[in-house]
Amino acid sequence: MNPVYSLRNLEKFHGLRPALQIEALDLYPARIYCLSGPNGAGKSTLLQLLAFLDPPCSGALSFRGQKADWRASSLKKYRRCVTLVHQSPYLFNSTVQQNVSYGLDIRGIRGQQQKPRIEKALALVGMSGYENRKATELSGGEARRVALARALALEPEVLLLDEPGSALEHEMIPVLEEVIKSCRDSGTTVILSTHDPEQPVRLGAELLRLDQGRLLDSPPPKHPCPEQTAVNFHNLNPFSLEVSRC
Repeated sequence: MNPVYSLRNLEKFHGLRPALQIEALDLYPARIYCLSGPNGAGKSTLLQLLAFLDPPCSGALSFRGQKADWRASSLKKYRRCVTLVHQSPYLFNSTVQQNVSYGLDIRGIRGQQQKPRIEKALALVGMSGYENRKATELSGGEARRVALARALALEPEVLLLDEPGSALEHEMIPVLEEVIKSCRDSGTTVILSTHDPEQPVRLGAELLRLDQGRLLDSPPPKHPCPEQTAVNFHNLNPFSLEVSRC
């Protein structure tokens, strides 16, 4: 099975300071990966790169084994395969339903097509019945759950989560982890950052430890379990990113 992502000699600098330096890393379909490490280790920087929201300064980041220019117009299509939920997600000043439907709207999924997706996503995060609640009336944890529902409704091929448990109600952590495992079981690759040392074990995840932008462990094995299969939600042309030093 081919990897979803392949990173080679990847570097990202913040000014003159190296924020990320990864020699080689392959990430495979239908798996859960947990990024751990202290603040400033490069976890959020790596998620930004994997979401194709911020280019590296040098090296190559490949998607589905193919290469493409960061400036290509196909980048927009690629980003629709990958969804990142930020640690402090932004919600529109509208209802919960309107927030969850936003990504579907811009993808042309409307009306009766989007209704079951919204209902399913809200149910998964324990927010059924909140459809008409204003986003400004939600607690911090509830807002995080709505942001996650908005991502789940898109049925992404890759789901990226930056500290998904932060600001979340303690009793919702097991719910969150069941959602993450169900995404993996349906073929989604999930990559999340965490400060909880037990979370990778509970999730059955592969642990990637970062410190000062470098991986402390060996990359994941190149031959995943044969029963794991990838799901291509969008049937898009694969491509990758390769750029020179900023």
